[in-house]
Amino acid sequence: RYKTYLLIDEYDNFANEVLTSRNTEYKALLHGEGLLKTVFKAVKAAASGQGLDRVFITGVSPVVLSDMTSGYNVAKSIYLESDFNELCGFTESEVAELLEKIAPDKAAEALDTMRTFYNGYCFSEQAENRMYNPTLSLYFLEYLQKKGQYPSIMLDENLSMDRNKLVYISKLPHGEEVLIKALSGGDSVVIAQLARRFGVEDMLTAVKDETFMVSLMYYFGILTLAGRNNAFGKWQLKIPNLVAKQLYVERIQELLLPTYEDKQEISTVAETFCLTGNLQPLCDFLETRYFPILSNRDYRWSNELIIKIAFMTLLFNDNIYMMLSEAEADRGYVDLSLIVRPDMRRFQALDLVLEFKYIGLKELGITGDELKSLSREELADLPQVKLKLKEADAQAKTYATSLSERYRLSGLRAFSVVALGFERVVWSEVV
Repeated sequence: RYKTYLLIDEYDNFANEVLTSRNTEYKALLHGEGLLKTVFKAVKAAASGQGLDRVFITGVSPVVLSDMTSGYNVAKSIYLESDFNELCGFTESEVAELLEKIAPDKAAEALDTMRTFYNGYCFSEQAENRMYNPTLSLYFLEYLQKKGQYPSIMLDENLSMDRNKLVYISKLPHGEEVLIKALSGGDSVVIAQLARRFGVEDMLTAVKDETFMVSLMYYFGILTLAGRNNAFGKWQLKIPNLVAKQLYVERIQELLLPTYEDKQEISTVAETFCLTGNLQPLCDFLETRYFPILSNRDYRWSNELIIKIAFMTLLFNDNIYMMLSEAEADRGYVDLSLIVRPDMRRFQALDLVLEFKYIGLKELGITGDELKSLSREELADLPQVKLKLKEADAQAKTYATSLSERYRLSGLRAFSVVALGFERVVWSEVV
């Protein structure tokens, strides 16, 4: 006889939606002899000698399985097995082959763009290949095939649901802090191990520590594995690519600067910098609007990390730029670079590199009120500020040279930015 396979896709997507909004209905689905348990008991019985040979279930997270173990306790999780890493994504060689068929004259350039925006997913620490998001890749390839150019908006709205997941995380205690850490890049997000099971009681009542939140973000697909390079063998996780990073930036901006007036002013000061290289209006906005908000947040850091996040949330624009944070360049890591997309070079936006430094008020030996009373010239003349600017200038110049060679740029402009507490900002352009 023919073998019968049952394939269930996104079995818990509806449950996750119910869980975050209608908890009573969720409990009705799963607790006691709920509807979902009844269904999976029938599936279990059918797979026990009643004609069903195999069952393959994919979902968004392990939430539902944790609550229906009595109804379906025969499942084996293959989530982290390296053999299945490439099951639900495209390898770079597959994407490259398609591009050669669709647009052979610009295949290399298109691959570099897709790598920046869509690559980066890893589902096992033993996996050798990072995967391209299939939904986004097909969206890009179809547009390129039909129009002969890249889509101006790199995020397919079919993935807009990921925004809701970030909203859920950000509303948890310290969730906003976790989003900030993830956005900072590097090895900021580190946990001992991924949590494997999430029951409804855990989701509703348990303490949501960093392991819980980071693990859930991994299963949601808004964080991915980045190796175990920590000296203690902990898991490092990161935002997989630039499209996912856009969702983080949008959420942080919504939390910190939600008003219409904020958004209008952000657009104005960001465009001024990106078109002219004049950073002063952006720094003025930081001092008068952004810093007062940061000083009231319960962040544990007061350093250049927060300053970089501030600039990212104000300058992010993937319609024009490939914004890279902690990009490797000449044996170092660039704090922030904005490289104009290849298909957007007909416009006037500048290629930009920024290097950030931070000096605390204690190190300066000056109070916040005293800082506010000093002119920008007086601030730049402080010995500590001079030293930091000189250090940042040297790094920014080196990184600018490296990035110019990598992207074949002729007019990339580099800037040093020194934050003085959460009070003032001093900057210079590297020449």
